[in-house]
Amino acid sequence: MSRRPGFVMPVGVASSSRSLLLGGRLSSRRPLQALQATHSDTSRCRSRLTISRSPVLKAPVPPGKKGFFSGYNLLQATPCFRSRPLHYWGAIVTEAVASPPRSPVTAPIGTVVHGFKLVRDEFIPELNTQAQIYEHVKTGSELVSLLNDDENKVFGACFRTPPSDSTGVPHILEHSVLCGSRKYRTKEPFVELLKGSLQTFLNAFTYPDKTCYPVASCNAQDLRNLVDVYLDAVFHPRLTPQVLQQEGWHYELEKAEDPLIFKGVVFNEMKGVYSSPDSVMGSLSMRLLFPDTTYGVESGGHPRNIPDLTWEQFSSFHRTYYHPSNARLFFYGDFDPIERLRILDDYLSEFDRLDVSSEVALQPRWSEPRYVEEVYDAGQDADADAKKSMVTLNWLLCESTDQKHMLALEVLSYILLGTSASPLRKALIESGLGEDVTGGGLESEMRQTYFSCGLKGIAYQDAKRVEELVLSTLGKLAEDGIDSATIEASVNTIEFQMRENNTGSFPRGLSLMLRSLTTWLYDQDPLTPLRYEEPLAYIKQQVGGGKRFFENLIKEWLIDNQHRLTLVMKPDPLVGQKNDEQEAERLRKVKEQLGPAGVEAVIQETKALKLKQETPDDPQDLAKIPMLTLDDLEPSIRRIPTETDQVDGTTVLHHQLFTNDVVYLDLAMDLSPLPAHLLPYVPLFSRALLQMGTSTGDFVALNQRIGQKTGGIRTTTLTSAGTEGRPSQAYLILRAKAMRTQTGEMLDIIRDVLTDVQLDNQQRFKQILLEQKAAVESRLVPGGHMLASSRLSSLFNPADWAAEQMGGVSFLQFVRKLVVEVDTNWPQVLSQLRAVHDRLVNSKTMLVSVTDDDDGYKALRPQLSTFLSSLPSSPVPSNGITWSPQYGAGFEGFVIPAQVNYVAKGANVYNLGYKLHGSSLVVQNVLSTAYLWNTVRVQGGAYGAFCRFDPRSGMLTLLSYRDPNVVETLKNYDAAAAYLRTADITEHDITKAVIGTFGDLDSYQLPDAKGFTSMVRHIVGDTDEYRQRMRDQIRATSRTHLRHFADVLDAVAAEGKIVVVGSEAAIRTANQDEHLKTPLTTLNLM
Repeated sequence: MSRRPGFVMPVGVASSSRSLLLGGRLSSRRPLQALQATHSDTSRCRSRLTISRSPVLKAPVPPGKKGFFSGYNLLQATPCFRSRPLHYWGAIVTEAVASPPRSPVTAPIGTVVHGFKLVRDEFIPELNTQAQIYEHVKTGSELVSLLNDDENKVFGACFRTPPSDSTGVPHILEHSVLCGSRKYRTKEPFVELLKGSLQTFLNAFTYPDKTCYPVASCNAQDLRNLVDVYLDAVFHPRLTPQVLQQEGWHYELEKAEDPLIFKGVVFNEMKGVYSSPDSVMGSLSMRLLFPDTTYGVESGGHPRNIPDLTWEQFSSFHRTYYHPSNARLFFYGDFDPIERLRILDDYLSEFDRLDVSSEVALQPRWSEPRYVEEVYDAGQDADADAKKSMVTLNWLLCESTDQKHMLALEVLSYILLGTSASPLRKALIESGLGEDVTGGGLESEMRQTYFSCGLKGIAYQDAKRVEELVLSTLGKLAEDGIDSATIEASVNTIEFQMRENNTGSFPRGLSLMLRSLTTWLYDQDPLTPLRYEEPLAYIKQQVGGGKRFFENLIKEWLIDNQHRLTLVMKPDPLVGQKNDEQEAERLRKVKEQLGPAGVEAVIQETKALKLKQETPDDPQDLAKIPMLTLDDLEPSIRRIPTETDQVDGTTVLHHQLFTNDVVYLDLAMDLSPLPAHLLPYVPLFSRALLQMGTSTGDFVALNQRIGQKTGGIRTTTLTSAGTEGRPSQAYLILRAKAMRTQTGEMLDIIRDVLTDVQLDNQQRFKQILLEQKAAVESRLVPGGHMLASSRLSSLFNPADWAAEQMGGVSFLQFVRKLVVEVDTNWPQVLSQLRAVHDRLVNSKTMLVSVTDDDDGYKALRPQLSTFLSSLPSSPVPSNGITWSPQYGAGFEGFVIPAQVNYVAKGANVYNLGYKLHGSSLVVQNVLSTAYLWNTVRVQGGAYGAFCRFDPRSGMLTLLSYRDPNVVETLKNYDAAAAYLRTADITEHDITKAVIGTFGDLDSYQLPDAKGFTSMVRHIVGDTDEYRQRMRDQIRATSRTHLRHFADVLDAVAAEGKIVVVGSEAAIRTANQDEHLKTPLTTLNLM
C-alpha cells in the first residue's frame, strides 16, 4: 500500500497488524515517535468482535502517515524494565534504567559473524536497548539490530525506491513481490501467512521514496517463518506479466462487442484514493511543493498514468532497487542476535556488491511563493457555488537529519495545530471562513520536511482571505510571542508521549524502524532519531532561558521562507464525468487500434488471467509454506487481572498491571438513560466536554491545563450487543492518563469538565459542529465500507442502530440539519445538550476502570473517592439499552463522488436459526482470506473484501472495499455457501485458519489496552467460561462445521439485506440487473 501525507486509513480496513477487535475508531496522531491519541482527540469505538480478525487487505496506513501498505491492526508489547522517577516540567515520568549494558556479541568492533561485520555496538538508555549496526561484507547491506526484552519481535527489509514517474511502479511492485517466489511458489504466500500465523504484524509499505516489508510476532518460530517467506519474496519474486496484470493493470474484455475496460488491484485502489478530496489535496500539496524531485510524482500511481507502466519498466525496477546493496535490514526484540545474522546471510550471500544509484535529490528552493488552483470531483449534483472549496499553505522546511531541529519543529507543529486551542488552528476555526482545518502540520518522513495547514469548507472567493489569515496569525505570533502556558503544555505532551512509548496500533519495534529511516535512508546515523534526551534538553534550555525560540522558528521557516505553495481546490460537478469520458475515449481508441486480431488477443489474455486466478495452488507448493502447529497454541485463555471494588457507590475495576508509574483511567458513562432522540447529540457533547471550557477558564486554558498536568484526556463511545443474550450496552467513555504524582490534578480536570462545562457558548459550539460535519463528510469516500457496514448492521439490533445514530448516515443527516438549527433555534439545541449532560453525569450509573499496579491503586483510591463524591448522584436502574428503534427496510444505495464502490450484504444469523459455535470465527477467517480474497479482490479487482461475524449480536456481514463492481460482488457473496460445501478445504487449511483465529484471540496488548479490554468484557458479559468454551470450539473446528455454516450462508443469500455506497452510475446499473431482486433506494450523500 502506498503512503502519502495526510492519508488516513479507513478504520478496520487495513491495518495489517492484529487488533483488539472492538471494531471501531481509535485515534492516533502524527508524531512518528508517539502514534497514540492526543488529549484533544474524540473518537468512536464500536464493540464488534473480541475474537476475530481485522479485514485482510493490502490497505491504507495509520492516520497521519503517508503512503500505502498491505494488511491488519495491533496493540503493542511492553518491554520489561525497572524504572526510576524522572522529573520534567511540572510532572514526573519514568525513565528506563538498564541493567548493566550487555552485548550478546562479545567480539570487538570489526569482527565478522555470519558474513556481517560489526560496525557499532552501543546502549540506548532511552529505550533500554542494545543497538548493534552491521555491514554485510559481500553485498554492503546494512543491518540495525536492536536487542531488548520485548517479546513482540520485529523484522523489516527496506529499500530506497525513488520513482521517476506516476505509473505507481514501486507500489505495484510492493504488491507483486508477495505473489509467489522462488522457494514459495504459490500464488500469494502473503495470504497463506495471514491465514495461519500468530503474526502481530504482517504488511508492506510504499512511501514516496522507500518500500518497507515488516513482520512481527511474539513466537520465535513464527517470526522465523515470516522472515523466510519475506526474504524470499523481496529477493527472489516470481514476477510475471500476469502478476503485473493482476496487481497493477490490464485490459479486460470478455466479448468482442463489449467495451474495453481497465482492471487491476492497484489501479482500483488509486481510483479510490483519487476519489477522496482530502487525499487529492494531500498528494497535490506534496507533488507541487517538490516539482523537481522524486516527491513530485505519485509513488502510489495515478489512475491516469498506471496504464502507461510496461512489463520492461516493472521488471527493471525490481532488478535495480531490490538488491541487497540497496537494502536496509532491521531486527528488534528478544530474538536470538546471532541467528538474526545467520538467517540474513543465507539469502544475502548469493549476491555480490552492486553500485545502486538511488539517492533522493534535494528540491531547489524557490525565490518566491507560488499560487496554484485545481478542481476536484464533487459529484454531478454538487452546487459549484457551495462552501466546498479547500486551501492549504505549504512550506518546504529543512532536511530531516538534524534531530534537535526536527524535535523543535515537531513541538512547533503541535503548538500551532495540535489541539483545538492551538493559536493557528483557533484563528482559522474562529474566522468562520471554513468548517475545519486541513493539512497535516509537519511532515517529517522524507528527506526534506514540510509544513502544511489551511481550511476546508470555504467559499472559493475566500481562499485569499484564508491565506492572509494564516500569514497574519503567524506574523502576530512571531511578533507578540506565544503564550508560555501553550509552550509548556506542548513540550510536556510531546515529552510524555516519547517517554511513555505507547505506539498504539504498531509494534514498538516497527515504530523504531520507521523512525530510524528518517535519517538512515539518507545515509545518516540510524540511531540518532532513537535518542531524544539531548534534543529534548536542548529545547528546554532554549525555552527556559527566556529566548524567543519558537517565535524565531516561525519567522525563519514560515514567515521569511519563500518556498511556499498556496494550493486552492475548487469543487467541479463535471470533473468526474470528464475523467470517465476521457478514460472511455482512451480505451475506445486502444480497441480501435488493436483491430480484430488484437481484440481477440485481449479476450484470450483475459481468459488466461482468470484461469490462472481460479486455478488452485498445487498442494505440494502450499505445504512448503512454513506454519506452526496446533501444539504451538495455548489451550487456555489469557486472563487479565481484574478486581471489582466499590468506591462511594460506584463500581471500580482495578487491573493490577505494571504501567511504569503511568495511571490509566477510563470513566464509562451509561447511555441507556438517554431518550433515543438525544443519541445523535452524544458525539457533539463528548467534544464539548473537552473543547468548551469551564467557568474558571475558556477552552484554551482547559487545553493548556490538560497538556501541562496529564498525558492526555479523550473520549470514545462503546456500543455492543450483550454476550449470550445479555442486554445490549452503550457507553460514552472518558479516557485519561497521567503520572501517579499527578492523578490528583487529572481527577480535578475531569471533575471540572463533567460538572462545570460551559455549554452555552453558541459560537464555540457551532465551530465544533462544523468541524464534526466536515470530519464525517471527509470520511465518506475513504471510509465508505464502514458507512455501508454501519448502516447495514443498524437494521438488526439496537446497539448497532444506536452506533449508526451517533456516527453513520443518520448522524450525518442530523449534523447537517443541526448546523441550521444552531442559528435559528439555539435555546432548543442548548436544552438538548444540557439534557444529555444531566442524564449522563451521574456517579451511580458510571463504571470506572483503573490500570496500575497495587501500590498505585492504593494511593489513587482516596482521591478517586473524593472525585466520585463530587459528582451528581441519583439512583437510576440500568438494565442495558431499552430503546425500541424502528428499523429500516435495507436495500439502500448511497451515492458519493467516487469511482469505486463499497458493497455490504448481511443478516442477523441468530434470527435465521443459527446457534453460536466458536467455529463461526474460523469460517470468518476462511471466507475472508480464501474465498472473498480470490473472488472479489483477485478476480474482481476490488482492493479488499472480508467477512465479519459478531458473536454477540449474530450480525454477519460480507463487505468489499474500493470495489469496481456491485452485482458481481453480490453474486460472489451469494455463492459463498457453495464454496464451503464444494471446495477442497483440507485439514491443513482448517489448521491454518484455526491458528490465525488464535492469533486474534491472543493479540498482544499494552497495559492500557488490556485494562480497556477487561472493562469491555465486564460490560458486555464476556465471562472466562464463555471465552474458554469459544476457544475450545475454535480449536476443535472441522470440515463438518464449515459445511454446517454453509446453510447459514444460504439463508443470508436469500434473506440478507444490502447497502451499497458508491457511484451513481454503478448503483443505477445494479438496479437494472435481474440478480438484484429488490431495487436499492438511492440517496445522494453529497
